[in-house]
Amino acid sequence: MAAKPDKKRVLSSNEQRGRGRAPLVSVLVALSLVASCAILISVRYGWGFGDAENGNANQEQQSTASPPEATDETPQRQEETPTPTISIEPPPPKTPAVTVRGIYVGARFADDEERISDYIELCGEDVINSLIIDVKEDGGQITFLNNNESLSATSYNIIPNIEQLVSRMKEEGIYTIARLVCFKDPIWSRLNPEHALVDSNGNIWEDGGRSAWLDPYDTAAWEYLAEAAIEAARVGFDEIQLDYVRFPSDGRIDQIVYSSASSGKTKAEVICEFLEYMREALADTPIWLSADVFGIISVGRGDFENIGQDLELLLQNADYVCPMIYPSHFANKMENGVGQIINGILFEIPDLEPYEVVYNILRLYKNRLPEEDGDAAIIRPYLQAFTAPWLGSGYFQTYTAQEVYEQIRAVYDAGFDEWILWNPFGDPNLYRNVSSLISSENSAGSSSETPAVNTA
Repeated sequence: MAAKPDKKRVLSSNEQRGRGRAPLVSVLVALSLVASCAILISVRYGWGFGDAENGNANQEQQSTASPPEATDETPQRQEETPTPTISIEPPPPKTPAVTVRGIYVGARFADDEERISDYIELCGEDVINSLIIDVKEDGGQITFLNNNESLSATSYNIIPNIEQLVSRMKEEGIYTIARLVCFKDPIWSRLNPEHALVDSNGNIWEDGGRSAWLDPYDTAAWEYLAEAAIEAARVGFDEIQLDYVRFPSDGRIDQIVYSSASSGKTKAEVICEFLEYMREALADTPIWLSADVFGIISVGRGDFENIGQDLELLLQNADYVCPMIYPSHFANKMENGVGQIINGILFEIPDLEPYEVVYNILRLYKNRLPEEDGDAAIIRPYLQAFTAPWLGSGYFQTYTAQEVYEQIRAVYDAGFDEWILWNPFGDPNLYRNVSSLISSENSAGSSSETPAVNTA
């Protein structure tokens, strides 16, 4: 900042008696007055003394600050402290989008060296390219140890070297997805009953499988789940996949008493707010976000299942939506006397028609996508790679590689590119046989009766 000089002392009449000095002194006095005025003007308007890079900011300071006194007659420039700059680091870039062709791997298989080596080898055969690993299971266990105090009571050493495992998979070019079970949580809900669903007597509510649930209306539960997701991101996964991102669907649902926070909010609104919260919590990480949903939600509009899953809203709040379109999970005529109508077609025993069921349910999803994709989520279905004997004789079939492959064909024929195979036991031989069928179909090319599956 420019310093304001002292006023020049004017000589008295006695001091001006020196011969020939009065004119010179008068000139000096005039020049001094002119200089003082110029300096005052420059200080007032910031001329010539600002910092060029931060000029605008400093000019405001100069117009109000009291000027310091100079120590000599020459105007001195005050050394200015540079305005500090705040460096905001952008989040690291996400892994480039991958056309996922994945298989689910239970946490205990992830720690089995022989089994995980089979999976990694399978991913090197040009068909399967993604592995889905549990980081938080249906039972509530976080499957790896970490240094987060808020997770210490629920973290287990199920996958001891998870960072090394993720690094190993990524070195092999495998896209890594962390499956995180959300509101179904028998552990944290019992440790923190004030954040659990309760019944009218104040007891922890349990579903048909005797599992307790977190209250989806309770934001403290959101914070806990976000902490788990952040830890999974820190491990190095490419994507967080939220499962059980919904309200309960079975058991004595009529007995549930929701928290006071539920006032005025629908279940669908709460689930979407939760997804928005999770996206914000993960904003500084290079993580994609996906959500698993009931396959049936494309059959009706809105949250007709009353579990908080409204397709149109979900498409706005995740990068990927993963409908579980297992043929065994649609109603058959033994269960309701009719079967399931999908895309205008009645399926009396859906489990026996894997191609037709998957194709028609995905056509419904296709029709519900916005005309302009924009930021809408990508549909990536879960397909059935397991057998469902609980349906009863005549209402199920053994799912071999052929039945799984028929569903994959249906995905492509319906106009989608991505899929994940679900089998809780993760049979590598089944997956390898599916991969072989896909490779054979591609080799057959135009000689095949159906279009080849694109693995590009």
